[in-house]
Amino acid sequence: MSGRNIGDGGGDGFTLVELAASFSVCKLAPGAEITQAMAFAARSRGTFFLARTSDEISLVCETSEAPDGAQRLAAEHGWRGLKVAGTLDFGLVGIIARLTGVLAERAIPVFVASTYDTDYIFVKATNFPAAIHALRDAGCTIN
Repeated sequence: MSGRNIGDGGGDGFTLVELAASFSVCKLAPGAEITQAMAFAARSRGTFFLARTSDEISLVCETSEAPDGAQRLAAEHGWRGLKVAGTLDFGLVGIIARLTGVLAERAIPVFVASTYDTDYIFVKATNFPAAIHALRDAGCTIN
């Protein structure tokens, strides 16, 4: 444990918002119809992230809304999320590196997703209390 503060040099750490839901990271078949994923998006009421590459379609969603086994190739359940509070300017550098660096020092694996406005860090539920503790020790506020 380094005990370092990850704030902006002024002693203030980041404010993170704890997401209440449990999340799943799902891998859909590379040939899956994007319309299937978009149909999920249309009916979802919760937070989700959707990415498509030439190799796969990945979906991060609330576990209660995760596709069933027939619709996915693989799934990792039991993730908890933290949202970096506020809107982050695209010119900011190192936010994810600083936050995940603190967790890496404690050997806590993460899954990261970003939106236009902000960043999200997902940690397995079994590691979530240790992640909260590490981030608070580093100067973050968790709401």
